[in-house]
Amino acid sequence: MSFFGLGSGGLQIKIQLTNTPETHPNEIVYLRHRPSWKVRKNVFATALKKHPPVGGGEPGMGDRGAGPSRIVAYSSEQDVEGQVTLAMPPGKKMDHLGIRVKFFGRIDMEGGAHETTRPSHYDFISLSKELLPPGSLYDTRHIPFIFRNIEKNHESYHGRNVSVKYFVRVEVQRQWLPDITQEHEVLIRIRGHEPSVNEPIKMEVGIEDCLHIEFEYERRCFHLGDVICGKIHFLLVRIKIKHMELAVIRRETSGEGVAMSANAIGTGAGGSNDHNNIAGTTTTGSHANTEIQNIVTETQTLLKYEIMDGAPVKGEVIPVRLFLEGIPADVTPTYHAENHGFSVRYFLNLVLVDEEDRRYFKQQEIILWRKDLG
Repeated sequence: MSFFGLGSGGLQIKIQLTNTPETHPNEIVYLRHRPSWKVRKNVFATALKKHPPVGGGEPGMGDRGAGPSRIVAYSSEQDVEGQVTLAMPPGKKMDHLGIRVKFFGRIDMEGGAHETTRPSHYDFISLSKELLPPGSLYDTRHIPFIFRNIEKNHESYHGRNVSVKYFVRVEVQRQWLPDITQEHEVLIRIRGHEPSVNEPIKMEVGIEDCLHIEFEYERRCFHLGDVICGKIHFLLVRIKIKHMELAVIRRETSGEGVAMSANAIGTGAGGSNDHNNIAGTTTTGSHANTEIQNIVTETQTLLKYEIMDGAPVKGEVIPVRLFLEGIPADVTPTYHAENHGFSVRYFLNLVLVDEEDRRYFKQQEIILWRKDLG
């Protein structure tokens, strides 16, 4: 936007990354849509819908007038290489004090619930290179750039109240006038490794003299395309159960002192006036304390489905089989207090509902990791 003629002076800036999935098939992949924290209502319709590209289609975030392009994610080992195009309208000229290209890695907590608190962001990567010395622009220039061997320790994340993003910024410095800037986001994904210790989950939980069940899952850690398999044994049933549900819950915690907050919340999850926490023999639940100063916790139910209908009897065994790829949301790896600023954790929530609509639940944390870039 231009105010009193102090805008861009007609300068068009285009940032284009040159490496593609065709040139680096093992390090760069296409994505079906822009990652988001939202849960999709119709996974098939969303997959086919044309989303605005990362770095395109929005003012100040990409290539103006370039039209839709495909979303691309890069491996953390991939160099950031591309080309900046500076185009002036015919017959026009603009003087500048130098043009620079910068690469940032940023943890941003300026949106969502943090808008009401002191805005904050942290740049864990900040690099700068000169594209052009002071001079004048009067035609179209194509200038290559590259940032080599950058250590990218955090994966791109677009959460409800916090985001981790990498982006290229071009800055045209002018005398007496604001700088002209253009940004292009670079989605980074990090391949993980299967944990060396991946023991099965086996717990006996219940309510004294009323309900006693044993549930087990094959393991605790899963990659994002994995299948969660397990079974639930009913050892004692003296309440009239109507049905049983299994849900996948994502808990995003952000703010100062996240590690302390994560420990306070624990893995068992507490109850409320309308819910009863089933007591366990191997883990203990506690009431989540989300009122720690500057801490914001966002809990989402990503998927919920019924795994049993009707009253079970003693000795009944209910199988569990949950495909993580079928979750209608962008599931990420588990983040443990990244840069002491935020964490993202996932839980399996088992809920039993009796004939009086009382709900009995137990949560168990699972660890997710990324096996493939796509």
